[in-house]
Amino acid sequence: MRIKQHKLILTILIIYTALILYFLFFGVGRPGAAITVHEYRFNLIPNIIQLRFPTLSDFTHFRFFDIGNFAGFIPFGILIPMLYRCNFFRFISFFLLSILILETVQMLTYLGSFDINDAIVNSLGAVVGFCAYKIGFRFKSNRKKLLVTVMSVVILSIGVIGFSELLNKAFTKKEGPSVALNELESNLNVPMDRSLQSFEIGHEKVEPKINLYGSEGNNVEIFTYEFGGKDVVLSLNYGIPDSASDYYGEVIVSVDGKEIETNSIDKEYRDIVSSEFNIDKVNELTITIKGNVKVWDVTFKEMNYWWH
Repeated sequence: MRIKQHKLILTILIIYTALILYFLFFGVGRPGAAITVHEYRFNLIPNIIQLRFPTLSDFTHFRFFDIGNFAGFIPFGILIPMLYRCNFFRFISFFLLSILILETVQMLTYLGSFDINDAIVNSLGAVVGFCAYKIGFRFKSNRKKLLVTVMSVVILSIGVIGFSELLNKAFTKKEGPSVALNELESNLNVPMDRSLQSFEIGHEKVEPKINLYGSEGNNVEIFTYEFGGKDVVLSLNYGIPDSASDYYGEVIVSVDGKEIETNSIDKEYRDIVSSEFNIDKVNELTITIKGNVKVWDVTFKEMNYWWH
């Protein structure tokens, strides 16, 4: 009887492993996508655990990739200990080695990427399966074994996903409210335009609501603000008014003396430009304006952890 059970479990494990391997290497259009990939893709630094409870939108659009990376590996934590007696250390060592090899093969064949975050999520699924097996298979009745194991999988999965969401929330920065740049302490070389007069760019009327910076002719205007080491998202709009005598200008954004964004405008481009970008650990922000450029409604959002 035990030999038959062993063969049945082994057969199930082989079939399930084949399905997982098919998904990892041939599912979701991987071979077709690999044709356009010409370099290895990898991530060796863990950042967040990509686990969260599915939302209504996920069910509507059938987006279950993250939760699938977790749930798809739970059966390995149950089937492998059923076949081979092993303690947790031996099991997780074997599983981690296997999943790292698979991630490496995915990268080398261009059929995916080596992502340490995926390996962590896969391993968490296997750990949940292993723990559920250890809890459920203490009972003698096969019915109780199955029932308790399934219940343990559900409860442990909810706990792991919930903890993952809390952890990600604690260590993921969120955008704060939008703040006008001119509200900061500044070392302005030239006072900004406080009249907020309207103008046209590309025959479209522009009415600044918050602030307005600019230069004219061959002038260069420099505006400097102190941020004190904050992480921010900077937003600004710029362009050259239709009424300008010379249609050329340049906007340069510098952080602590280093240029991070340079945009030139000439007569070939007569539209409004809106730009937004993340800047980490800003002490001093400088906006340099050359030519007939106007820059308006410049704001920033501070990035902070939720406990701030």
